[in-house]
Amino acid sequence: MHPSHSMNTAPPPGLLDCQPLTTDAFAPYGEVLDLWAPASRTINQGTSGRLDLPAALDLAGDQGQAVLAVFHAQAQNPEGPCHMLERHRQGSQTFVPLTGARCRLLVALGQDQPDLRTLRCFEVTGQQGFTLHKGTWHHPLMAMDPGAFLVLERQGPIEDCEIHSLPLSVRLSPL
Repeated sequence: MHPSHSMNTAPPPGLLDCQPLTTDAFAPYGEVLDLWAPASRTINQGTSGRLDLPAALDLAGDQGQAVLAVFHAQAQNPEGPCHMLERHRQGSQTFVPLTGARCRLLVALGQDQPDLRTLRCFEVTGQQGFTLHKGTWHHPLMAMDPGAFLVLERQGPIEDCEIHSLPLSVRLSPL
C-alpha cells in the first residue's frame, strides 16, 4: 500500500465525522437528556416513575419567557451539505423527540463567529433529547427520520437568531 493511502487517512476536506451524543463529549455545547434513564422516584400512587432531567435552562434574557413548540420535521439527507450555523444569544434551546425520530446535531463554539476548530457532529438517538447552551452555534434541526420534536426555547420582544454562512460547505460522514 502506498504510504499516502494508509488506513488512518484524514477525512476529505469539508467531511466531518459524526460521533454518538454523550454527556462528556457534548458538555461544552449543552446537556444530553437521556429520556429512558431509570426513574429517580415513584409518583402517582406508584403508577409512574419520575425522571428529572438536567435543567440548565436559560430563557429569560432580554425580557424573554419560556415557550413550548412542536417542530414537525421532515427527514433530511444525513450527509448534508451544511452551509450555515445559527445561534441564540438570549436563551437556551431544548429538543425532545416525541415520536422517536433520530437527528444529527452540528455544533460549534465561538464569540463573534463559529470557531471551526470546535465544529462537531453528534448522532442523536430517538431516546435522547438535548439542551443547547445559549450562544452555541448550531445547524437547524437535521432530522434523520420524519417526526415531531418538542422544543422549549426563549421567546421575547426581539428576534434572537443570528445566522452565519460557513466559508465552505460541510458534509457529514455517511451513516
